[in-house]
Amino acid sequence: MPIVDDIEAKRTSPDDSLESWVMDKVDSWDDNYNSNYRDKHDEYYRLFRGIWAKEDATRGTERSRIVSPAIQQAVESNVAEIEEAAFGRGNFFTITDDKDDPDQQDVAQLRKMMHEDFGKLRTKQHIAEIILNAAIFGTGIGEVVLDTITDTVPDEEITPDGQSRIIGVTERERTVTKLVPVMPKHFRIDSAASNLTDAIGCAIDRDVPTHTIEILQEKGVYLDDVSVTTDVTDDDRSPDIEVHQSAKGQTRLTKYFGLVPRHLLEKAKMPPNSHMVEILDDKDDEGSFYIEAIVIIADGGQLMKAEQNPNMMGDRNIVAFQWDKLPGMFWGRGVVEKGYNSQKALDAEMRARIDALGLTVHPMMGVDASRMPRGAKPTIAPGKMILTNGSPSEVLHPFKFGEVSQITFPQAQSLAAMVQQATGAVDMSPGNINADQGSAAMSMSKGSVLKRHKRTQLNFEEAFLVPFICKVAYRYMQYEPEKFPARDYKFIVKGNLGIVAREYEVAQLGQILQTVGDDSPLKPALIEAIVDHMNVSNKEEIIALMKEASKPNPEKQKADEELRQAQMAFQASQTAALNGQAAESQARAEKYNAEMRAVPVKLEQEQAKIAALMDDEDDKRFDQRMQILDRELKERGIQAKEIDKESAKAAPQQPQQPPAAPEQPTFRTFK
Repeated sequence: MPIVDDIEAKRTSPDDSLESWVMDKVDSWDDNYNSNYRDKHDEYYRLFRGIWAKEDATRGTERSRIVSPAIQQAVESNVAEIEEAAFGRGNFFTITDDKDDPDQQDVAQLRKMMHEDFGKLRTKQHIAEIILNAAIFGTGIGEVVLDTITDTVPDEEITPDGQSRIIGVTERERTVTKLVPVMPKHFRIDSAASNLTDAIGCAIDRDVPTHTIEILQEKGVYLDDVSVTTDVTDDDRSPDIEVHQSAKGQTRLTKYFGLVPRHLLEKAKMPPNSHMVEILDDKDDEGSFYIEAIVIIADGGQLMKAEQNPNMMGDRNIVAFQWDKLPGMFWGRGVVEKGYNSQKALDAEMRARIDALGLTVHPMMGVDASRMPRGAKPTIAPGKMILTNGSPSEVLHPFKFGEVSQITFPQAQSLAAMVQQATGAVDMSPGNINADQGSAAMSMSKGSVLKRHKRTQLNFEEAFLVPFICKVAYRYMQYEPEKFPARDYKFIVKGNLGIVAREYEVAQLGQILQTVGDDSPLKPALIEAIVDHMNVSNKEEIIALMKEASKPNPEKQKADEELRQAQMAFQASQTAALNGQAAESQARAEKYNAEMRAVPVKLEQEQAKIAALMDDEDDKRFDQRMQILDRELKERGIQAKEIDKESAKAAPQQPQQPPAAPEQPTFRTFK
């Protein structure tokens, strides 16, 4: 049990009331906000709206009241980028069940119901307004409100006699969760806290239509024995700073969410005439000194409702995020604050130029006042008659201050570029694109801008969107337990790419696509990624057609297989024919070689046979025959070589080996 300092116990007494304790906190937080932030936030709002105020003048003699739209363009560009990243692809969140739950129908039903209710209650529009507030003031705040709505659906029923049907509607009441945007000027928080959790409490202090309070009193939500005023005299709570007289029929309503002393809450919940027991300094076992509660007060002192925090998770009905987080502070830094100095310098430059134009463009004259008629009006107008006491050329003299310096034009452009540099806004209009800048330099500049947008998107998702989705799901589990049983759901936000980020990524994918061939398996995936990043209305249909076209066709597959087998059979037959021709050529070559080698042996045998039959008387005749045989052997050797050459040409290529030396026939001469 936490220990409470005795000093805190002495701060309250049995005579104190809950509403006085709450309003004392709210008033002190209001003083802190008015002293440190109100003037800044009002000026940020005027710069965004393009509204001039006397306190916005940059010099005492300034006459021009123009406000440059550079900061407006920066705010809208940044807001559009975050909105596109959050909602550009339809459903912006998904829910997954815990791994131990085999039934996935409950989480699917919860997700479907949340998406439907967000569409009916215009939740996306309210989130967009909160993002805009964060861009202007630095902090976006929303209130999670429970409400009961009546769903009207067409229905029919059979008459008791069963003869006819009655067509009508069926009304069903159910609990829904709304998101209400809150402007920073209407929000008060513990000045020592840096987030909603660490603060002792926070409050929403603004004017609401009186009839909404009366309706809640009739329903029993607020105390019905309290009368409220309908005329608000404080203009500081007006949403528009230009409104100087509040409308009738409004009442100040303060909603407090946070810790309150337990005994004050119990006292407020008891009947007015009952006796309240003394506060226990030692604290009993029922709880600590503080208790989480919701207190609603009207007109700064009329208690309308006080109850312990009814949320089952004990969370507060407030969600907030900072556009750019500042260390140790609850209030963040927005787009207007980032570009504030550049915007003020740009306004001063433009106003000085316009004031100078007033002195150089409009005609002026120097006049000799002593020679002007009495009662003459020293003004100049086309066709006006000017009376002078003497020659007009001596009395009147045209006067001119000079020309406006041309350097103010490039200075204004440089200051507008500084606004974009400070805020991270991207203006891709043709007048702001440098033609001399290469694609690599433009890619690097876009990359730096996208990184800044990623920081804001991360703050938005982690600090606002996920907590809001969790709160809505917990309210459904608590107030619709029949439809949505309590489970340990996991909430996943689909963080998408913004407009500029998508254009940058599509350009990169296009460059990769140019390097991929038509037969590459990567080409369909790259085309699908490019289409998925485009903001076209029939994007899903195009992707579905691409996937359908990429599926294999059974008939085409069968035809391709038959064609492949036919080609393989044709190639096999050609290979077999070539192999047969090669074998035939090889056999023919071997036959020719054998016949060539057999000829010299046969000739030797014939020579030996002739030599045995011959005698000495025939030596002369024998020599003649041997000469004839030698010539015949040479002729046949030449023919054999030609046959070998033809066989080598017809046979397939084989690795060359050194040819074996042919056997030379040995001739013997017989005398």
